[in-house]
Amino acid sequence: MTPSDAPQSRWSDLDRPPLNVPALRRGLLRPGGLWTALDVVQSTGSTNTDLAARAASLTEGTVLVAEEQTAGRGRLERAWTAPARSGLFFSVYLAPGTVPAERWGWLPLLTGVAAATGLARSAGVDMALKWPNDLLVTVGGQERKTGGILAERAGDGVVIGIGLNVSLRADELPAPTAASLGLAGAVSTDRETLLRGVLRSLEHWYGLWRDADGDAAASGLQEAYAAGCATLGRTVRAQLPGDRTLTGEAVAVDGDGRLVLSTGDGLREPVSAGDIVHLRGAGGGLT
Repeated sequence: MTPSDAPQSRWSDLDRPPLNVPALRRGLLRPGGLWTALDVVQSTGSTNTDLAARAASLTEGTVLVAEEQTAGRGRLERAWTAPARSGLFFSVYLAPGTVPAERWGWLPLLTGVAAATGLARSAGVDMALKWPNDLLVTVGGQERKTGGILAERAGDGVVIGIGLNVSLRADELPAPTAASLGLAGAVSTDRETLLRGVLRSLEHWYGLWRDADGDAAASGLQEAYAAGCATLGRTVRAQLPGDRTLTGEAVAVDGDGRLVLSTGDGLREPVSAGDIVHLRGAGGGLT
């Protein structure tokens, strides 16, 4: 049997080795820490769906990682697919029971700050945030999406999923507006290093936010998000529920995590949910 005739296996792409589960557990699971369980599956439809289905029996800090997702979901039920072991596809279960529920809307933004700061350190790539939950890198002078975040209520807590393109090559990208850490010049595309970096950063920011009873200003989260948000200062179009659109300059992220737009009539209108298009972005392109 020639190598080209050999059946595909987890060793077929040696540039994309499988995750070392015992090493990840040793590095992340510790007494008194946030992360309490970590499992890796070879393939699943969606790690968010899997954790949400078991939410009633989960302990806070459960982490589920998939080497491949076949039915990954982004916001607005958009599909998220990538070759096996080409990225990080994982979900975590958090149960901030002492934090008022009306402040839980900050969790996806918190996760964005944690992912951006963790990856900036572990991958050496300048990351930016697109409100509310996209992770951006710059490739060829253009801002492109390299990751996304999806938070869903489940049981007594929240399941938060992160999808991140790590080693995708140019011919593997799902869209011309997509990118990967590798294409952005990351100093490391070791997925174990990156996963540890993101989860440790998430534990740090979640602890600050929870200790402040979910107060984004008091915890420093609101300031950190604004500092890293590429949406602020730009003219954007918000595609809102009910087929309504709103165009204006993004001027702030308020205390409830809403994007505040300054419209042409001088009014300021907060947007709590919607699809945001950067009309004037880096390089003059739409994002």
